[in-house]
Amino acid sequence: MVMKKMKKLIALAITASMALSLTACGGGGAAATGAAGAATEETADSAAASDVKVGFIFLHDENSTYDLNFINAAKEACEAAGVEYVLKTGIPEGQECYDAACELADSGCNIVFADSFGHEDYMIEAAKEYPDIQFCHATGTKAHTEGLDNYHNAFATIFQGRYLAGIAAGLKLNEMIDAGEITPEEAKMGYIGAYTYAEVISGYTSFFLGARSVCPSVTMEVTFTGSWYDETAEKEGANTLIQDGCVLISQHADSMGAPTACETAGVPDVSYNGSTESACPNTFIVSSRINWTPYFKHIIECVEKNEPIETDYTGDLSTGSVELTSFGAKATAEGTEEAVAKAKEELEAGTLHVFDTKTFTVDGKELTSYEADVDTDPDYTPDHEVIHDGYFDESGKDFRSAPFFDLQIDGITLLDTAY
Repeated sequence: MVMKKMKKLIALAITASMALSLTACGGGGAAATGAAGAATEETADSAAASDVKVGFIFLHDENSTYDLNFINAAKEACEAAGVEYVLKTGIPEGQECYDAACELADSGCNIVFADSFGHEDYMIEAAKEYPDIQFCHATGTKAHTEGLDNYHNAFATIFQGRYLAGIAAGLKLNEMIDAGEITPEEAKMGYIGAYTYAEVISGYTSFFLGARSVCPSVTMEVTFTGSWYDETAEKEGANTLIQDGCVLISQHADSMGAPTACETAGVPDVSYNGSTESACPNTFIVSSRINWTPYFKHIIECVEKNEPIETDYTGDLSTGSVELTSFGAKATAEGTEEAVAKAKEELEAGTLHVFDTKTFTVDGKELTSYEADVDTDPDYTPDHEVIHDGYFDESGKDFRSAPFFDLQIDGITLLDTAY
């Protein structure tokens, strides 16, 4: 179990999803500024079919796969709805976010959205200043405790997507075992995470459980970079894991560092948020991602119809908010597509749960009860019982949208916990 000391080391940070390549629409592409570049703005009038105007605040720009995923979704949703939009990129997690949110509200935006965890307090401040404007925020944790009618959090059950990607990884390990390339005991995966934050823990654990559902002997090592976007650190992390005997790599970070390291070493790779097959054709298996387009379409429709937006919105497989890319042509094991499709059906039907407590142990014991820190506070104080009906109810409808799974299960080894 992740102990209280470890919880205090958790770095509150943005979540990471990745994306497909940017498709220009509306007012054209924003100027590239780099992962930590200066703020830029792009506006577009999508034929003015609606009175709604949406303002978007992004931590980085399209050079960050995390922000690119949101940028693509924002343009797609606004173009489809025929609404005007403004994109502000390169907005830090500080007073700059509050200033940007106020500028968007003053410019006539009915909805203001921000994409980074660290934007939350500044979005809340702006929401209090502009009670008639709807403020929406991805990955935040405070909407359900703030009690503001115009402030909302959103996320998706990406742990289901990672579980499905884990099945693809486990079947690849089985193929390697059957071919005599490794023994069952050598079926060790590596995982590059950004921080020891609950969302990352939830992600790597669900990936591992998916792999173990088809390859029982699998183990996994996890290393952390202390950054959501650091290509050098992510590449070095992958190389370290490969040198330590990991025969398959995945990640929760935003650059091409790990996939390119795998391609160079000839090690199978499961990437995140978009296919890396064009750059890594010999090692790419599959990727999962959050598709934010359904959420953006939803909040636009809510404002157009003068209907309330959910305090916490959790997209899932059924809403199209959780997706897998196509499978890699060269690295994917035979039968993977069928096995993943079957598990997806079971997840959607509710007959399969990612965090079924019969499928994992903590310190050698099966869990029957666990209180998680759902109402986030500085000490990460447990406050909600989250195990019921035999499974850990991650991002359940009675809780919050952002992940809160913070258990350290058996079979996974953390190489460091400094971040």
